[in-house]
Amino acid sequence: MGAVRQPAWAARTRLAVMAVGATAALVTGVTACGGSSDGGPATAPTTTAAAGTSAAPRPLTILVSNDDGVGAAGIDAVVTALRALPAVTVDVVAPDTNQSGTGGKTSPATPAHHDATTASGVAATSVDGFPADAVNAALGVLGLKPNLVVTGINQGQNLGPFVDLSGTVGAARAAAAHGIPALAASMGLGPTFDYSQGAGLVTAWVTAHRATFTGTGGAPLSTVTNLNIPNCGAAKIRGERELPTEPTVTDMGTAITNGQDCSSTATPADEVGAFNAGFATLTTIPARPAK
Repeated sequence: MGAVRQPAWAARTRLAVMAVGATAALVTGVTACGGSSDGGPATAPTTTAAAGTSAAPRPLTILVSNDDGVGAAGIDAVVTALRALPAVTVDVVAPDTNQSGTGGKTSPATPAHHDATTASGVAATSVDGFPADAVNAALGVLGLKPNLVVTGINQGQNLGPFVDLSGTVGAARAAAAHGIPALAASMGLGPTFDYSQGAGLVTAWVTAHRATFTGTGGAPLSTVTNLNIPNCGAAKIRGERELPTEPTVTDMGTAITNGQDCSSTATPADEVGAFNAGFATLTTIPARPAK
């Protein structure tokens, strides 16, 4: 499929988070530079067309998938949030049933697909296969041409080496193989799940970067973005940290599956530590598994 490329925004953006009510709004700093072959902006994007006049946002088409299944609460929350953004079209294509832990597996033959709905009744397509099958079917069988793929919100964190086991990440990687930028979003394990803060972070990330999502595919991308949202219950997420991914973690079994302490005052500099201390973590991970 040609040479692998890295999206320009992945190297240029640095995000900060400001709490706004129960969710968060992201502020992005984009370094102006020359045009790029992968559709990145030639200059820092602006929201002002003229003095005192807001520019209409460029239309954006987003494909949403997951690994928990088309009827899961997490995908319904993020679909609802994304559909509320201006000039955004959302298509939903996801596995018919829970396919957690299947990584980037694909079926030997093209799986069947069916009309379906999300938990709140949004029209969707279910696929009788793996998460990566769902993305491949959306692009190859249904002929969708998204500018961006969002997968999740997954029930359970996908940190460090666990990303290679994640069907949520596997679906995002399938998008990258087709040259489409992708965000995988997951929420930490907990006794209950409230996806509202996580959905707010996803929509804020999309809003911050939407000017760079101008294509509908091409040469494979080398990375995807991985967002992990701590499960804080009724408490607020402490903020967001953009950190390097941790492909190896000492004591992986406990470090990655610990509960998150959103009342912590610690500020660890590592992905897993920051997540467990109540920060959402944003990492850039390879578009192909380590093995």
